[in-house]
Amino acid sequence: MKGISRTVIAVTVIIVVLIAGLGAWFYIKSQQAPTTTTTTTTSPAHKYAIAVVYDIGGRGDLSFNDMAYLGAMRAKQELGVDVTEVQSVTEQDYLPNLRTLASSGKYVVIIAIGFLMASAVDTVAKEYPNQLFAIIDAQVNEPNVLSVLFKEHEGSALVGALAGMVAHYYNCSAVGVVLGMEIPVLYKFEAGYYWGIRYGEQIYAQQTGQPVTPLKIFYTYTGSFNDVGKGRTATEAQLAQGACVVYNVAGATGLGIIQAVQAAGQSAGKQFGPPFAIGVDSDQDWIAPGFVIASMEKRVDVGVFEAVKRAIDYKEGRVAQFGGVLELGLSVGGVNISSVDDLQTFLQIAAQAGKQVNATEIIQKVQAMRSQIPSWIWDAVGNLRSQLINNPSGVKAGNLTFADIENMVPFDASKIGQVRQALNVG
Repeated sequence: MKGISRTVIAVTVIIVVLIAGLGAWFYIKSQQAPTTTTTTTTSPAHKYAIAVVYDIGGRGDLSFNDMAYLGAMRAKQELGVDVTEVQSVTEQDYLPNLRTLASSGKYVVIIAIGFLMASAVDTVAKEYPNQLFAIIDAQVNEPNVLSVLFKEHEGSALVGALAGMVAHYYNCSAVGVVLGMEIPVLYKFEAGYYWGIRYGEQIYAQQTGQPVTPLKIFYTYTGSFNDVGKGRTATEAQLAQGACVVYNVAGATGLGIIQAVQAAGQSAGKQFGPPFAIGVDSDQDWIAPGFVIASMEKRVDVGVFEAVKRAIDYKEGRVAQFGGVLELGLSVGGVNISSVDDLQTFLQIAAQAGKQVNATEIIQKVQAMRSQIPSWIWDAVGNLRSQLINNPSGVKAGNLTFADIENMVPFDASKIGQVRQALNVG
């Protein structure tokens, strides 16, 4: 997430390596210019080169930064660019990293991964007005900066609807969400999720012909994107209060959510949930197959790829303007709910990279888990997706249409407070 997640953790899970046979990234020490670089360069060199600056922790976070890497590798393959990867060890690295790259004059675009780099990008973009920059998940108002944002509320509405219907199907009394730092982008996840839960309850009542008691909705901000323990503790508390679906909006902290859910299910002798976790950013269904019911994919890879494409188009005169805001939602594949096909793709990439994953076993387990949920629930989620794309003002949960949620973007503390109150959260 981040929106959502952008850090590395030391956990004993299989790290998804998204593209096989590619060079290692180069490492930049805190507050210093790069001392060594490794680029994925072929001979002869490509016409264009790009640089990707990862957020703190970088590759291996199982979500945000790994998705950025996937987008860069897609740009390498489809657009023929060389790729340089730079790791930020601390926040103090942002400025020197960006300045060093910009001063080289080598890159058609320099892409900063994560909202924490917004100030640094703004500063360096002013210093190098002829260098193109892109930033993922933040807005920087400089003419040479493309701000790539996502409609997280759209994808969160889909997994919220799934959570609401599944919770009632299993006679649960509550659902929850565990989040990282309290920042505006996470309010979008919250709002969409809460709206989706209430929408899902309406559909469940219509489908079954039975009235439903509104679910309790718990939310917990951990204050961190890289503390697995906090994620697990927060989730255990929600499970103890009756939650049977918990949404990960906490980046690498969210691995603790998945751990807690899986441990609770296994301690009850179950192979499948409930309880269930909902993954975030990348397809995390494989991490604990049977206990991650779905993931809200925030396709950072699409954002990175589109930023590179825009930069090349601008350089070659196909578009007149580079900077501004590029917002990616359901209609362009910027956000979505995970499918088994997505899972197959991620596992194939991991296997090609030499990772020890039993793809057949994982896929079979995820398919078996999904098959225990009535097909009409999955169909209802698909139908909601179409409605959110085509007519958000025509679909309502409680007294709020989805267009009402969209009209609140960008969120602040006051606006999310209104949504919580309107949808009876907390």
